[in-house]
Amino acid sequence: MTETVLLVGGGGREHAIARALAPDCDLYACASNRNPGIVALAEEFETISETATDDIVAYAESVEATLAIVGPEAGLAAGVADALDDAGVYTFGPQAADARIETDKAFQREFMRDNDIPGNPDFATFHDVDAACDYIDEYDGDLAVKPAGLTGGKGVKVIGDQVTEEEAKEYLRGSDYEQVVLEERLVGEEFTIQALVANGEFRVSPAVQDHKRAYEGDEGPNTGGMGSYTNTTPSLPFMDDGDYEAAVEVIEAVVEAMPDYKGILYGQFMLTNEGPKVIEFNARFGDPEAMNTLPVLETPFLDVLVAAREGDSLPELNFADKSTVCKYAVPEGYPVEPKAGAKIEVDEEAAGDALLFYASVDARDDGLYTTTSRSFAVVGVADSISEAEALAEDALAAAGDGFHIRHDIGTEALVQQRIDHMTEIRSE
Repeated sequence: MTETVLLVGGGGREHAIARALAPDCDLYACASNRNPGIVALAEEFETISETATDDIVAYAESVEATLAIVGPEAGLAAGVADALDDAGVYTFGPQAADARIETDKAFQREFMRDNDIPGNPDFATFHDVDAACDYIDEYDGDLAVKPAGLTGGKGVKVIGDQVTEEEAKEYLRGSDYEQVVLEERLVGEEFTIQALVANGEFRVSPAVQDHKRAYEGDEGPNTGGMGSYTNTTPSLPFMDDGDYEAAVEVIEAVVEAMPDYKGILYGQFMLTNEGPKVIEFNARFGDPEAMNTLPVLETPFLDVLVAAREGDSLPELNFADKSTVCKYAVPEGYPVEPKAGAKIEVDEEAAGDALLFYASVDARDDGLYTTTSRSFAVVGVADSISEAEALAEDALAAAGDGFHIRHDIGTEALVQQRIDHMTEIRSE
């Protein structure tokens, strides 16, 4: 029978999911914004908030959905997967209790400690701001300051990198966070591995390196991610033999400790001179990382969802031996003061041989408008990182005026900097 799949979410990550699913099922979608890329792929698109649990369930029932997948973390935190599961629509996404591995950073660290998950840095959690500030004063070394809840990738402040100790304390005193986590600052190179998890099993995808800083040369404030790249192999150029496998062992330990977990488990790691350490876990595909990995997934993504629902062994994942480079076009001023509500035109034909993914834009009757987040991404897929980067760079002709882009992502010079940085760290 033909599966009817409901996709919840309207960003670049969800456009990548839609593209992976649409050829093999009847796809329906809902989100708070009308993503034109998803609208073009879906049988029907309904405007519903990603956290409007009752409305999402009603829509799933109205289209007789046989499967669902929840893209954004806000929907998971709101219990959308719980409600859909309860309504008899198997949802490839963790229930809210398991999604706490992303949505509650204090829970995340304590879970790792209590279950002896490798790669856990020193940490302490605080409800009291004064106690947190005292800990900063007393700690021998630099710290990462993290709100315990969701911040869209923009709430972390790193002492010795982004802020001084005094600025970190001022940040805490000026915030209204209910709980914060203070962690040892990890020094090295970041990478992520996304795993598909169900029935106590998992399958992993190639490592991706995201670029959080807004400006070229890794300057400026943190964003949700300005772009990313993958290699032709599961590993990345700055990684040594065994680094990828060591990170996969961390994911395996999490899956063993959370036997009921289903959906995506995204591990964000820092490769240090002691091996991979965990920066955080996410309970869904990364954005932009989904746009790197799903286009080169040769195994039908739908097969994974069906096997998960049926309790079957998950299929092995085959990925094309290709490199990918993703570059985002974002509104001017993003992420601090993004200019939203601007009418834009995206020339899809100008993307050439690259893939174009719409993200946080809204298709209205009179045209396409920006929101306060990233607008669209282009992804080059080729036989090397440098070739994929060239395709992505050429495709940015699709962006008109009013956008900011990090042009250095995936360039030979920046990749070599990563390699040199890890060589230096390993020699210390």
